[in-house]
Amino acid sequence: MKPLTLAGILFIVLGVFALAYPAISFKSEEKILDIGPIEATKEETKTIPVPPLIAGAAIAGGIIMLAAGAKKP
Repeated sequence: MKPLTLAGILFIVLGVFALAYPAISFKSEEKILDIGPIEATKEETKTIPVPPLIAGAAIAGGIIMLAAGAKKP
């Protein structure tokens, strides 16, 4: 399989995934207080939105890569 075709498939899969899940959430732990044996932490959930325009561009780019990879030299 050509590298360009493989990259095209990867872009299409990532684009579809981004359309299905429009936000990426993750948790981070932050140290608030650290005095000797006493330690206080705060867990915070952060969300990064993925615009549908980016997902559509990834799908379109993947289709273009597939078409370019399918051409015979």
